Amino acid sequence: MPVLRSATTDAYTRLTEVLPSLAVTESADPSPDSITTAALAHDPTALDTFLAWDDAQIVRDYGQQARPDVVATFGLHRYAWPACLLITVPWFLHRRVPRLPVTHVSYDRTAPGRALGHMTVRPTAGFACLPDDPAAALPGARVVPDEEALRAEVRDAVADHLEPVLAAFGPRMRRRGRALWGMATDEIVEGLWYVAHLLGEQERAKRELELLLPGATKPYAGSAAFRVLTGPNGEPLPTRDRVSCCMFYTLRPEDTCATCPRTCDTDRVTKLLAAAS
Repeated sequence: MPVLRSATTDAYTRLTEVLPSLAVTESADPSPDSITTAALAHDPTALDTFLAWDDAQIVRDYGQQARPDVVATFGLHRYAWPACLLITVPWFLHRRVPRLPVTHVSYDRTAPGRALGHMTVRPTAGFACLPDDPAAALPGARVVPDEEALRAEVRDAVADHLEPVLAAFGPRMRRRGRALWGMATDEIVEGLWYVAHLLGEQERAKRELELLLPGATKPYAGSAAFRVLTGPNGEPLPTRDRVSCCMFYTLRPEDTCATCPRTCDTDRVTKLLAAAS
């Protein structure tokens, strides 16, 4: 597999270092076990095969069959969470925003030793950067004037990549419009927030994400929505309000996420304290 080097190589290398369960490779050729994002978006048979993995995993791990819309919701999350990182991590680390059409990304979710899978990226569609970036002189660079313009590039790049994917998954999830873009908002925020925690930069990530998604940034629904709860001893407990629901409650009603819109603040405090301990 011919390996490429681009303006985003260092960011992907760092991502894999702190999150070894996800591999990211820049190459012109995907691995044999990969599915291209274009196939997910445009080939219903390929999407059937992709979701069959989620269906089997749910039965194996939870001992029950999930509704088809729940299976599709799990499948979209498991693709979109790492896919958003392909764009947000280079922006967060190096202020470089790659353009990644669905024809330029493939995903192998069965890669050995990689619980989150292996994503292959063909970095030939260009990237945006700031004027003082040394990479501005590289082929494919598109220089934008300031940080807000670069944030607009992040929003546009993620939207361009996810729009055909959401269109394919949406009918199977029984969601459309705002509900789908709310899920995209959550994937952007929670993915980068998690990786920033591994990097020791969670507070900076919160500030950056609040500027990236302040609300009313179409097509996204909702904002970064961070807030802080207070524990029984006055301890601050950072959380956020998800726009969408991952549907895990349909399998384990008693075990919702700490950021789930179905979880009240009292239960959030309990879950956050348990996670911290």
